Amino acid sequence: MSEQMRIMRSKELPKELRDRIVARHRSGQGYKRISAALKVPKSTVASIILNWKKFGTTRTLPRPGRPAKLSNRGRRALVREVKKNPKITVAELQRCSREMGESSTKSTITAALHQSGLYGRVARRKLLLSARHMKARIEFAKKHMKDSQTMRKKILWSDETKIELFGFNSKRYVWRKPGTAHHLPNTIPTVKHGGGSIMLWGCFSAAGTGRLVAIEGKMNAAKYRDILEENLFQSAQDLRLGRRFTFQQDNDPKHTAKITKEWLQNNSVTILDWPSQSPDLNPIEHLWRDLKMAVHQRSSSNLTELERICKEEWQRIPKSRCEKLVASFPRRLMAVLAQKGASTQY
Repeated sequence: MSEQMRIMRSKELPKELRDRIVARHRSGQGYKRISAALKVPKSTVASIILNWKKFGTTRTLPRPGRPAKLSNRGRRALVREVKKNPKITVAELQRCSREMGESSTKSTITAALHQSGLYGRVARRKLLLSARHMKARIEFAKKHMKDSQTMRKKILWSDETKIELFGFNSKRYVWRKPGTAHHLPNTIPTVKHGGGSIMLWGCFSAAGTGRLVAIEGKMNAAKYRDILEENLFQSAQDLRLGRRFTFQQDNDPKHTAKITKEWLQNNSVTILDWPSQSPDLNPIEHLWRDLKMAVHQRSSSNLTELERICKEEWQRIPKSRCEKLVASFPRRLMAVLAQKGASTQY
């Protein structure tokens, strides 16, 4: 074998030479004649012509790259483990891989799971649901899927929430240069234990937001009854719901206490029977988040100022936002049925 042919065996041929090989082949020359004329090994000539026939080009095509360290069988096994137990750690998967006879690094395992569409994410916190809870949620969803839009617009949704003076846990991003993370404009002020907080009771309907009340001291059934007495019918009147509205509240012990039930019955208030452990069905939860984000865009130095800002921002929530959240109620019910009573994405 000539020195030129030996070099050609170890190096990729220039595209111009590959084009000449194909051109000679198309003119009717055989492999042996092409090899002798261009001083290219006959096996190389055959390979170039075969690739040209297969792919229609003499360009160098993308190659598969380095062989995978993890076999397809091993990857499928890891995917099965993850689907069986989504909380399994990469270290535990590494042990599983070794037991299958395929010792893989953590990065290899992670890359393999990414190829299968599986990514590590922070688990969402959801309320624990028993079989009884899930059954009640399914029954509630089936019952109210048939409710008309007019009926839903007559619901007055309610709930309580806590707002901290400096305690909003959402991430805030800032534009800064390296080494300036602790410069005052690039920080969010916090104090130990949140600097205090206020408890709020609020309500809304598709027509807009109702009253928002700060709860003084510890909330109990008597205090809850007083809040309803002072704010429930006034909110319904402000929102033009009329006397025949439906009041939604969750199953907190204060809401189901004897004195609360008696007050609601004596005042002929229609109650929406509510399944326990179901904040995902209550659209007011999204309003609370809207409120907290708006409040913490503004600075408040004490609890009195925080209460004032909360009430201002509550009144600023547009009616369109309230309408949109109430309109999401059927989708929430459908999600409960799809999840067979389990927690939903709401």
